Amino acid sequence: MIKGVREISSILLLTLLSYSGGIFLCQAQHKKVDDYIQKALTISPLLRDFKNQLLSDKMDSAILRAGYRPQVTASSTGSYAPVINGYGYDNALSNGKTFDALITANQNIIGKSRRDIQLEGIILHSDSINAASEISRQDIKKSITEQYITTYTDQQQRDFYLEVYQLLQKEEKVLKVLAQKSVYKQADYLAFLVTLQQQELQLSQTSIQLKNDFARLNYLSGIIDTSVTVLQEPVLTATQLTGLSNSIFIKGYKIDSLKLLNDKKQIDLNYKPQASVYINGGYNSSFILQPYKNFGTSVGFSVSVPVYDGGQRKMKHTQLQIQENTRQDYLQFFTRQYQQQVNQLVQQLQGTQELQAKITRQIKFTEGLINVDSKLLQTGDITIADYVIAINNYLNTQYMLRQVNISRLQLINQLNYWNN
Repeated sequence: MIKGVREISSILLLTLLSYSGGIFLCQAQHKKVDDYIQKALTISPLLRDFKNQLLSDKMDSAILRAGYRPQVTASSTGSYAPVINGYGYDNALSNGKTFDALITANQNIIGKSRRDIQLEGIILHSDSINAASEISRQDIKKSITEQYITTYTDQQQRDFYLEVYQLLQKEEKVLKVLAQKSVYKQADYLAFLVTLQQQELQLSQTSIQLKNDFARLNYLSGIIDTSVTVLQEPVLTATQLTGLSNSIFIKGYKIDSLKLLNDKKQIDLNYKPQASVYINGGYNSSFILQPYKNFGTSVGFSVSVPVYDGGQRKMKHTQLQIQENTRQDYLQFFTRQYQQQVNQLVQQLQGTQELQAKITRQIKFTEGLINVDSKLLQTGDITIADYVIAINNYLNTQYMLRQVNISRLQLINQLNYWNN
C-alpha cells in the first residue's frame, strides 16, 4: 500500500541514483535548518564587520571622554642669536639667547554639554550599526531557510519517486508472469515497462537536482562538504503580527531622525562660547639676569564667542531639514509597501493552506484507487493502461501537494522575515 510521502528513518541508508542511473550510498545523518543558519551567522564576514564597528565606536567614546579631561603636555624650546662685531639681532627683541622647559595643563571649563552631544552622536551611530546588523541577520536566516526548504522538497520528491519506483518494480514481476500466461498482451506489458523506465529517469533527475540544491545550501552556509545528508522537515510557524512600529525595519528610520536632531545640536554648539584655563610651570630664561632664579609658574585662560559667520548656521539647518523631508518620504513609501507586502503574504498563505487541505483529501481517494487497481491488476480484471493512468494521477497529485507545501513554507518564511 502506498502511504504517500514518508521520511526515511535514521536506520535507512540514503539511496541516490548517479548520472548513469546506478546507485551509490552514503550514511544518513540528520540535520535541521537551525544547523545551517547558525553556521552561516557564525562565519558571516558582514556580521563580524558590524561587530568590529561597534568595538570601534566604544573606542571613539573613550577617546572623546579622555579629550575632555585635563590635557598635560611637556614642551621645551631654545634659541641663540649671536652678535658679532656689532652685527646681529637686536638683543632687546631676541634676548640674545632663551631657553624654556615647561609642563602645561589645559582644561575646558565650558564643555559638558558639548561632550554629551558628541557622545550621543556616537551612541546613535552604534544604534544604526545594530539595526543594520539585525537586518543582515534576518537576510541570512531568510536566504538559508529558503534554500533549505527547496532542498528538503527535493529530498521528499526523491523519496517519493523511489517509493513509487520500488512499487512498480514489484508490480512488474507480477505483470511479467501474467503476460507470459497471456492474461495481458505483450504490448500492454511493454507499455508498463516504459512507465517504469520513465519513473527511473524521474528518480535519477530528482537525485541530481537534490545534489545540486544541497551544494547551494552548503555554499550559502559556508560549509565545505559535498556529501548529501538527511534533512529534517522544517517546522515553521507564522509569528503573530506585531505591527510596523516594533519592526526592525522601521528602527533605522527612527535612528536617522535622531541623528538629524543630534546634527542640529552640534551645529548650535559651534555658536556657543568656549572657555578653557591653563597652568604651567618650569624653567623660562633669557640668561640675562640671574638665570638660576628663572624657575616659576603661570596661569591663564582663553574665551571665544562667535559673533557673525555670514548666516551659515541658518543654511546648515535648512540642509538638515531637507534631509529630514527626504527621510519622511522614504518612511511613508516603506510603510505603504510594508503593509501591502504583509497583507498579500497573509492572503496567499491562507489560500495555500486551504488548497493544501483539498489536495490532501484528493490524495486519499487516489491512494484508495491504486490499492483497488493493484489487486485487480494481479487478477487481470483491469487493463494496464487504466492502472498506469491511476499511477500518473497519484504522481501528479503528490507533486501538487509538494509544490503547495513548499509555497506554504516559503510564504511563512517571508512573513516571519517582515514580521520581526
